[in-house]
Amino acid sequence: MAVCARLCGVGPARGCRRRQQRRGPAETAAADSEADTDPEEERIEAGPARCSLLELPPELLVEIFASLPGTDLPSLAQVCSRFRRILHTDTIWRRRCREEYGVCENLRKLEITGVSCRDVYAKRINPRVKSGRFMKILPDYEHMEYRDVYTCLLHRYRHILGLWQPDIGPYGGLLNVVVDGLFIIGWMYLPPHDPHVGDPMRFKPLFRIHLMERKSATVECMYGHKGPHNGHIQIVKRDEFSTKCNQTDHHRMSGGRQEEFRTWLREEWGRTLEDIFHEHMQELILMKFIYTSQYDNCLTYRRIYLPPSHPDDLIKPGLFKGTYGSHGLEIVMLSFHGSRARGTKITGDPNIPAGQQTVEIDLHRRIQLPDVENLRNFNELSRIVLEVREQVRQEQQEAGEDPAPPREPSAKGPDGPHAGDSREPGSGAEAAEQSASSGQGQPFVLPVGVSSRNEDYPRTCRLCFYGTGLIAGHGFTSPERTPGVFVLFDEDRFGFLWLELKSFSLYSRVQATFQNADAPSPQAFDEMLRNIQSLTS
Repeated sequence: MAVCARLCGVGPARGCRRRQQRRGPAETAAADSEADTDPEEERIEAGPARCSLLELPPELLVEIFASLPGTDLPSLAQVCSRFRRILHTDTIWRRRCREEYGVCENLRKLEITGVSCRDVYAKRINPRVKSGRFMKILPDYEHMEYRDVYTCLLHRYRHILGLWQPDIGPYGGLLNVVVDGLFIIGWMYLPPHDPHVGDPMRFKPLFRIHLMERKSATVECMYGHKGPHNGHIQIVKRDEFSTKCNQTDHHRMSGGRQEEFRTWLREEWGRTLEDIFHEHMQELILMKFIYTSQYDNCLTYRRIYLPPSHPDDLIKPGLFKGTYGSHGLEIVMLSFHGSRARGTKITGDPNIPAGQQTVEIDLHRRIQLPDVENLRNFNELSRIVLEVREQVRQEQQEAGEDPAPPREPSAKGPDGPHAGDSREPGSGAEAAEQSASSGQGQPFVLPVGVSSRNEDYPRTCRLCFYGTGLIAGHGFTSPERTPGVFVLFDEDRFGFLWLELKSFSLYSRVQATFQNADAPSPQAFDEMLRNIQSLTS
């Protein structure tokens, strides 16, 4: 009875309310007159008194509430006025900002690793601002609270954090939206200048979101050369959002389109038009400038995920920079699917647009390269690869599949390489492990007549596999897969030899670390690949 009474909050003298409701008056009086002599109940009664959550000191409640997810705190504030008052403690929200979004800045001290917040603001957000204008544009951190930062900035825009692909026609792109200090910034990642595939990625800010005053988030466009200006962000749905610039005059330069083109060319290619002697490349560069400049005021972004990894993968999947002839360097995502590996374009070109599968590797079909002297003979390598292709075609016919018909060499140039599809666990990884354990790689040299944008390719490879590459005419016309050789150099580099084009593409891993970019499941990643491919098919 004592245990039941304690749980009901009544006390042993009056008994249990539920039992009293079921009993008559006489039974209730008789039950109250009975002595409580149960030894177990006496032991529990003599034990330490239980403490309600409401009886805890405020300091302990602050520690408890600070360990809860920020999304649960608004519901907790509705329990009672005491909880609501305690949840106004700024240390609770500061901890949530730090643990959930990595915000380490101190709003009160306004210092970051010894640098004043004013300096950080000048360098990160508006490097062109003059000191005399600081008081007009510096956010009001003195009267800001971490609760405002969490609720009005971080939590409100949490759905746009991660990796995105902008819808810029065939060119695509790679946008990484991150929490950077007290701001949310969208960084556009760009490949290094052609043909330096081993150089680190370049990046520039496209937009930023921050609090200029309490409970008011400000969106600013960072495009152009006149500093940040008014912008707008609309979250269309969970995996799609759009940005709009409300002051496109900030994108224009005093020298007109000619000056804008020269500036864009230096940033995009690291050279002037006079330095580019190839006439076809000049046409492609000018075409890209005209096309992409149409999207400087409004852009739509679709979420992309990094490929999931598996212990049996040949190498770690991820993003790579690759050479694509006159189109320069492009970003490719390498992923593994059963017995096959796929390379999907994140950035593209007018021949093979972003979203399409540029290469597909059959990890069950290793290719043993001839010795170096015979490897220099293109006809010898071509014979080996075409034999493998014929075996694939025969097996497809026996399995009742519809193989691709033999095709005559086309006139499509090396400006539009591309391809992709799946792999059973173990095949490629075991072969790579055996090759690595032997401690010796296989000598590799490009056959005579095969062109490469980057002559500084490795001269030793681990493994080679049969694969196909996708080529097409301008505007993605008449796309067809052609045979080729996938060459694995090491964990961070691989190549693809386009047999029909007599061209070689070298790929190097993107070393940047991306947060909020992992796929929820393998199924979600496959669906993402289908979605970005369907947009350009």
